[in-house]
Amino acid sequence: MTKIYIYCLFEKDDKFCGVYSSIKAAHRDALKICNKGGASVYLRTGETVEKPTVKLLRNIFKGEMDLKVTYHSDKTRVTILKTKL
Repeated sequence: MTKIYIYCLFEKDDKFCGVYSSIKAAHRDALKICNKGGASVYLRTGETVEKPTVKLLRNIFKGEMDLKVTYHSDKTRVTILKTKL
C-alpha cells in the first residue's frame, strides 16, 4: 500500500489555507503568505529557529508524522502540518 503524505497550511489564527501533496509547493506558499512584513522569515521547530529552505523542511519532516513547523516574521505566522491520508 502506498503511503500518501499531505501538508496542511494554516495562517496566524489557525485559518486553513490549503492542502498540498508537494513539500516544495507548501514551502513556497508558506513563504509567500509569511513574507508580508519588513523582517525576514524564519522557520521554528521546537526551540530551534533557522532560515527556511526546502531541504531543511524536508529533513525536519523526514520519518516524522503529525509534526508542526512554523514560519514566522514580524507580522504573521504560518504553520505546516505533515500528516498521512
